[in-house]
Amino acid sequence: MKLSSPTQGISSLLSLQHLTVKVGEKTILHDLSMDFAPGSFHVILGPNGSGKSTLASFLAGHPDYVAATDSQVTFGGQNLLSLSADQRSRAGLFLAFQQPVMVPGLRVLNFLWLTYQRRFSDAATRPQKTIVAFRDYLKTLAVDLDLKPELIDRGLHEGFSGGEKKRLEVLQLMVLQPKLAILDEIDSGLDVDALKLTAAALHRLQNEIGTTILLITHHQQIVRTFKPDQVRVLIQGKLVASGDMNLLEQIEAEGFNSFKTLATEVS
Repeated sequence: MKLSSPTQGISSLLSLQHLTVKVGEKTILHDLSMDFAPGSFHVILGPNGSGKSTLASFLAGHPDYVAATDSQVTFGGQNLLSLSADQRSRAGLFLAFQQPVMVPGLRVLNFLWLTYQRRFSDAATRPQKTIVAFRDYLKTLAVDLDLKPELIDRGLHEGFSGGEKKRLEVLQLMVLQPKLAILDEIDSGLDVDALKLTAAALHRLQNEIGTTILLITHHQQIVRTFKPDQVRVLIQGKLVASGDMNLLEQIEAEGFNSFKTLATEVS
């Protein structure tokens, strides 16, 4: 199913202007300005503790992360800061968690069926109209992602390996077809073959649905598998570099240490 997108004609699906984010009294992100065009693929790199996961959690609506009053964030033309976490999700923002939570007793099938119905609220145009048809659809997607189909009938992440949890996150992406997919360390726990399957699934969403993808990682070698349009480097909560895949060569040659001086220069 290809969604008709109300963001058509919008030059920036997600826009951050002078975004500063605090947790309590501590400032984690400093004056970030970035734009993400519809259907584009972005990677944010940086060492541990650079604020990457804070950015992901903030965008998804985590209540502990508070933006400064002069920060501006729009998503699909809307003021993202005025939307609650569930409103952001229904508007088409998806966060794949770094450490997915296990919920024993909540079957994957039931969880995704309820989520699917909320995401595509018009039953008349929804391709999968019954839970039986939806179950068959999920199992087809599971095979494509090399995920055991029987896991669909288990509790959410119950008894899943690390790699299976990450594949299930990608399965959710394929089902929900978000406008913006934020992937926080999606590469952890995946072997080389699983990474290739994940990359193929993401590019399918990008090309067929027009999903904007934001991949967050500290493994620059992994980025070559995903082949993003733009690469950004975050150090100490500051945006210190932006570029294309050529930026990886500097990171691979010099590591992130070469950017730390830049972080002190960014006001």
